[in-house]
Amino acid sequence: MTTSEAAPRARGEYAKSAQRRKDIVAAAVEVFSESGFRDGSLRTVAERAGMTHAGMRHHFPTKVDLLEAVLQWREEESVQRARMTHPVGADVIRAWIDSVGHNVAQPALVELEMVLSAEAISSDNPAHAYFNDLYRRAEQLLERAFAHMASRGELRTEIDPGVAARLLFATTLGLQTLWLRNRSIDIESELRLYTQAMLTIEL
Repeated sequence: MTTSEAAPRARGEYAKSAQRRKDIVAAAVEVFSESGFRDGSLRTVAERAGMTHAGMRHHFPTKVDLLEAVLQWREEESVQRARMTHPVGADVIRAWIDSVGHNVAQPALVELEMVLSAEAISSDNPAHAYFNDLYRRAEQLLERAFAHMASRGELRTEIDPGVAARLLFATTLGLQTLWLRNRSIDIESELRLYTQAMLTIEL
C-alpha cells in the first residue's frame, strides 16, 4: 500500500473511531441520567451504543474514563448554551437565566446534572471534585455579576452580592429538580421573577 493510499484510510478509521466515541458518550448520558453513575453499567451503555462490551472498553477502558467523557460533554453543552462572550453585571444574570431556559430543550442535560451531582455529594465519588469546582465557579460568576450591579445601585442595598449569588444558584438547582418531576413548570420565567425581586432594575 502506498503512502497516498494509506492516508485516506487512516483518516477514515479516525473518523469512524471518533463517531463510535460520540455514540458511546450519548448512550452513557442516557444510562447515567436514568440510573446514575454507580448503578449505570458499562454493559448497558454498550448495548445502547450498539456494540459489544469489549468493543466499548477499547474506547473507554474504565467506567471513570467514560464518566470523564460524559462530564466533558456536559461542560461543552453548557458553555455553548450559555452563549456568553464577555458579559458583565446584569447581562451575566440575563444570560444565566436564558441558558437555564434553553436546557428544557435538552432534558438529558438537566437529568444528567441532577443525578450525577446528587451522587457526587459523597467524597468518594469520582465526580465529587468536578462538581465542587463547577458549583464554586458558578457561584463566583454570579457573585461578581451581582457585585458589579451593586456598585451601580442595581441590587437592593440590603442584599449582599454573595447571598444573592447563592440564592439564585440554589433556586436554579431547585427549579430544575422540580421541573424533572413536572415539565409544565416554566423555569425561565419563574427564575426571572424570583431574581427580579432582588433588583432595582428590569431584567
